[in-house]
Amino acid sequence: MPIYEYQCSKCGEIFEAFQKITDLPLTECKFCRGKVEKLFSHTSFQLKGSGWYLTDYAKKSQPSDTSSPVAGGSKASDKAGASSEKASSTPAKTEKSSS
Repeated sequence: MPIYEYQCSKCGEIFEAFQKITDLPLTECKFCRGKVEKLFSHTSFQLKGSGWYLTDYAKKSQPSDTSSPVAGGSKASDKAGASSEKASSTPAKTEKSSS
């Protein structure tokens, strides 16, 4: 249930009231029966813990590697092996000397 703050225009007293959102605002001071105004207050509400944007949704998760090193080898070593094979099968360019 929200807490609302009111200030009396007659006595200047500031007080809090627990009210439902659907309840009508208070109109008279509980101390002197003067006219009251609802105040707007800053809240100290913070989202902490897991499940919030900054902690969980900001980074994309990477898919997990389902192959095991024993069964089929790791994908990283396969990529490294493929790139080294490609480099060794391509003949190196040599400079021709013109004399």
